[in-house]
Amino acid sequence: MTTAAAPHPPSKNLLLAALPGEDYQRLEPHLEPATLPLGWAIYESGDRLAHVYFPTEGIVSLLYVMENGASAEIAVTGNEGLVGISLFMGGGSTPSRAIVQSAGHAYRLGAEVLKREFDRGGHLQHLLLRFTQALITQMAQTAVCNRHHTVEQQLCRWLLLSLDRLASNELHMTQELIANMLGVRREGVTEAAGRLQEAGLIRYQRGQIVVLDRPGLEQRVCECYAVVKRECDRLFEYNVA
Repeated sequence: MTTAAAPHPPSKNLLLAALPGEDYQRLEPHLEPATLPLGWAIYESGDRLAHVYFPTEGIVSLLYVMENGASAEIAVTGNEGLVGISLFMGGGSTPSRAIVQSAGHAYRLGAEVLKREFDRGGHLQHLLLRFTQALITQMAQTAVCNRHHTVEQQLCRWLLLSLDRLASNELHMTQELIANMLGVRREGVTEAAGRLQEAGLIRYQRGQIVVLDRPGLEQRVCECYAVVKRECDRLFEYNVA
């Protein structure tokens, strides 16, 4: 990560944009622009978190890593929220890992500033707790999906969740990395991606996935995507009135 002049204002992050003027003005002097390079680990399992990150562009994957190095994605975050909920939930560290899945930009906020504002009990606390509820919903549904649905359905869910957080219909991700995210064998992803490509829903080559028919993906995906999207849409209205 490097701090730099961000190409987007903080208001590109929906959570920050939902803050009333007075609350935002207290945070604004402490927000530092930061780049999110592809593959960068924002934090590793067990790290003490010094900052939270509010993405304005890009996608961050939250992964659980096993002792043998195997991993599986438990949630994704984009410009609808932040990375580092353990800072205000009282833990300070987490057993999960946060990796930049799609490069972008963010604003980071120091731990002490965030804790001070959260302890005020005002609008920021309300927004952060609603985001956390939505994130927990996504984690729970991901666990159910990984247990009960096919690799093809899981891949469709993953693609749609990613598209919701991108400005284009292109994703840069190898099949091996997708397999690591889903916690399945690479051959399973290859077969599932092949079927989606044969159906004209995606085009895949050299680590680039282009979604050609989103409605078609939505017809093939399991109910998990709709459950997560409905809950996120409901909570991410960020109406603090």
